[in-house]
Amino acid sequence: MKKTLWSLACCLFLLGATCAAQAQIYKHVDANGRVTYSNIPTKGATRLDIEPPPPASPAPAQQKPRARTPTPADFPRVDRQTQERRDDKRRQILQSELEVEQQALKEAQQAYEEGKAKPEVYRGANGKTFRNVAKYQEKMERLQADVDLHKNNIELLQKELAAID
Repeated sequence: MKKTLWSLACCLFLLGATCAAQAQIYKHVDANGRVTYSNIPTKGATRLDIEPPPPASPAPAQQKPRARTPTPADFPRVDRQTQERRDDKRRQILQSELEVEQQALKEAQQAYEEGKAKPEVYRGANGKTFRNVAKYQEKMERLQADVDLHKNNIELLQKELAAID
């Protein structure tokens, strides 16, 4: 008897879980034109037939890599000498950008050190000077972000140059 009641309770639970997973959605438009969506049917609401979502696709790490498509026969080709000239030109451009970024990094580091040495102050009504800590921290964060930006740019340019060689 207990086994039968237990089986019946389990079946009812599973049936309830299945029904809950397939809940209906109702759309109601009131007199002012406001649209309300609900899972509770109300007077004047229409039931929407919504398709269940597609099964989740596998995570990117689980997906198979796509096979490379062959280059079409009529695709324009570049001879080796032309490609080497292009690579040289690209290397020169990257090298000049690297030099500019290195100079900008030096200037940003210098500005950071100067900003660090000069705290932000203001004069009070009685003539005393006070430190403006919030303004100083904001300035230092901005200067540090500038230094970090140039360091990152240099690192990326160096990677790009290494990929060419």
